[in-house]
Amino acid sequence: MSAQNVPAPDSGTRNTDAQHAVTQNPDAQHTAAPGITVIGLGQMGSALADAFLTAGHRTTVWNRTPGKADSLVARGAVRAASVAEAVEASGLVVVCVLDYPAVRGLLAPVAGSLRGRVLVNLTSGSPEQARAEAEWAAEHGVGYLDGAVMTTPPGVGDSANMFLWSGSPELLAAHRATLAVLGDPVDLGPDAGLASLYDAGLLGLMWSVFGGWLHATALAGADGVPARDFTAVATRWLKTVSWFMTTYAEQIDEGKYPGDDATIDVQVATIGHLLHAAEARGIDNRLPELHLELMRAAVAAGHGGDSYARIIENFRK
Repeated sequence: MSAQNVPAPDSGTRNTDAQHAVTQNPDAQHTAAPGITVIGLGQMGSALADAFLTAGHRTTVWNRTPGKADSLVARGAVRAASVAEAVEASGLVVVCVLDYPAVRGLLAPVAGSLRGRVLVNLTSGSPEQARAEAEWAAEHGVGYLDGAVMTTPPGVGDSANMFLWSGSPELLAAHRATLAVLGDPVDLGPDAGLASLYDAGLLGLMWSVFGGWLHATALAGADGVPARDFTAVATRWLKTVSWFMTTYAEQIDEGKYPGDDATIDVQVATIGHLLHAAEARGIDNRLPELHLELMRAAVAAGHGGDSYARIIENFRK
């Protein structure tokens, strides 16, 4: 969820405002614990504010329902009476609300107050929405970073979890230490929409992994294998799967799919064993049947001797 804060060449003044937002407002300067504003105190927004407080940052909070700030205020946060007051309290303004229209609805009326500050948007949305929000920020002289939270609220503040960032690399570098209290910052570069794009793709990967794991766990469980026992072996297997993914990524980028590890033809035969075992145990086979359909389509197109990575062509329209 990020965007370039660099406008078109004919917008030089606005570009200067945005790129140098870190120097135009005293709170935007890096200090040991610069002031932060968090707008939106749902489960994720509250977790963000809590992480900043834990790290010793002066944290101002605002939420449409004021009572959601009570526990944070009890811990030392400052409750803002309005969005304008919240924005004016800090040089770094973090927003995490329902969607991008909500972001614009809250911030458009206070665009003047945002000028010269840095807006950090952790609201979920599409790459197109992120890019549009970055353009809006640049037009108003606002520094902009867009992010994706790759964990659930309890994982915020743990450096083992990733926060994806896209937008101005200069702004991310200037505020990296502050944002790192939320999780490990991963810089995806200046393209506004890349954090949202990665977010969508990684969630799709997660759901696919969950689906395959649940199907396999149901299969093993039908013969009395506890889920925890099967999963201990499954998570070890995923390390090997990740090696295959890394190898296949090179093939996809090169557009060449040598079947020197395991061809699609072989895997068509192998998946039959899974389908048979699951059917015999009354397990729903729709997920592996989809994989079989994709494999057969590749074989029918003359690619049976290629690696499994060739199937990416089936996903491209």
